[in-house]
Amino acid sequence: MSESAFPRCISALLLTLVALPVIALEPHAVAATPLPRATIADGTVADPVGLDELRRTAREAYVWGWALVYLHQCRSALERVPAPGRCGGIPVAPVNRLAMLTDIIRPRTTVVPCANQDVIYGFGMFDLAEDAVVIQIPDFGDRFWLYQLGDHRTDAFARVGRMHGTQPGSYLVVGPDWSGTIPAGIAGVFRCPTRYGYCLPRVHVTGTEEDRQAALLAVNQIVAYPLAEYDGRPQVHDWSRSRWLPNLAGRGRDRGSVSPESFFEVLPEVLTAVPPLPGEESLYARFHGLIRAIEIHPELMAHAVAAACEAERDIVEPMFHFRNVGRPLPGHWTTVDNGASFGGDYLTRTAVAKSNVFVNTSQEARYYYLDLDAHGERLEGGQRYRLTFPAGALPPARAFWSLTIYDERHALPDGDGRHAVGSHTPGIELAADGSLSILVGPASGSAEDHANANRLVTPDGPCSLYLRVYWPEGAVLDGSWTPPPVHPVDAAMVAIAEPVDGAVESPDEEAADEAVELAIGSASANSAPVEAMPRRAGGGFNRRPFFGRTSDREVVRRR
Repeated sequence: MSESAFPRCISALLLTLVALPVIALEPHAVAATPLPRATIADGTVADPVGLDELRRTAREAYVWGWALVYLHQCRSALERVPAPGRCGGIPVAPVNRLAMLTDIIRPRTTVVPCANQDVIYGFGMFDLAEDAVVIQIPDFGDRFWLYQLGDHRTDAFARVGRMHGTQPGSYLVVGPDWSGTIPAGIAGVFRCPTRYGYCLPRVHVTGTEEDRQAALLAVNQIVAYPLAEYDGRPQVHDWSRSRWLPNLAGRGRDRGSVSPESFFEVLPEVLTAVPPLPGEESLYARFHGLIRAIEIHPELMAHAVAAACEAERDIVEPMFHFRNVGRPLPGHWTTVDNGASFGGDYLTRTAVAKSNVFVNTSQEARYYYLDLDAHGERLEGGQRYRLTFPAGALPPARAFWSLTIYDERHALPDGDGRHAVGSHTPGIELAADGSLSILVGPASGSAEDHANANRLVTPDGPCSLYLRVYWPEGAVLDGSWTPPPVHPVDAAMVAIAEPVDGAVESPDEEAADEAVELAIGSASANSAPVEAMPRRAGGGFNRRPFFGRTSDREVVRRR
């Protein structure tokens, strides 16, 4: 092919991408705005603009598909697991089975971000085209428990747990096209809308050894296995005898999960495995057009990978930080309203998968995230803070609530000391007026701090607070209750009447925000315009640019 013919060929291949609609510009979608298109007499799109369209489509595909490729990579890793066991501190099992831990996750576990210290976890991934899967639910008595059943999009497709009134028994998880015979003894059927799904049991424990041992009676009856092995009899597995397996994941926060360099090699399989939702047909057609163009002209892969690298840097990586995730609340807290029910909200789906994957639905558990103190400054491990719940305003939970501290990797901090405190914490004390104060600070604090049962130990460096409210009451669900701000102890006498939700700014702060806008624009030369992107994951269109608030400047500076 001649040098002059090659651009025309690229343009022809990309006509499919240009002609089809872009993702709708709605609060719950990743948005893109068409670039002006220069055309020549025969109507062919000029090549430079065609490459711009390819890059834009590649960026959208990367943001849209990040969580789906993450699930794909998890399943690929589990295909190498020989038997249920433990790996990197988490439960792992061959596909169509699950494994359980026998205790809470301990510090130094970074394979999955934001591990909960209030529950015993389990995990398993299912290939429902291969076989239906039996999951066994024991009698937990009065203990709070949940099974999270999620599809390839990380959306929940069943409601299973104490709060849902689920009865003990054996249940069947089937794929979208399953039409087999339901055996006698099966208590119910849950249909997953995608070929691949997962099951993540959570069993609440109070933190005492006595309670952990009591919980194991039920935990050892949590199993999953292919339907072909079902004989109608309950199974028991002593999970304390699980094997320790070699670490199947990489080290560090990203764990080798989703890479721009390999993303487009995996994307075709993901598009095949996950059928489009109603209204996504044109979106899928654009992504298939991108893949066809790369298959015919492999030289285009470099352009797609470069665009994905930009999307990782400009969009996905910043969403690891909680201050860029969800709906902003007073005191610089944020929350997500549609956990495990993302649907077409691709940006929030990716943000949650990046920052704290496998959340429950908001009706099952409400999560509140905090990176910044009451004055908009980054939480730092060397500083001391105080959070005070006023009398009568503890987190409204029908099951339990807990406050956990994580390091900058969203991992539990290393070292001694309490990293979570909550409604079940032994020795927690209310003040005389009925309020509850929690002191957050470094392990080198005073002797008085060490004696304080209401105390969390911070890691070195930046850190985040994470409040969980399980089985939330109405005040949480309707938004009338929100967590109080977190104040630096040395600044406790600062007028608390000052705005803490970032709604009022000084002229200097507004000027700094304009500098952030310019920095974002210069960092993404080939990206869609910043104003075309939702301002933050999980929120509507705030008046500030993509990163949302003054305190997000450091994300730009640290790139």
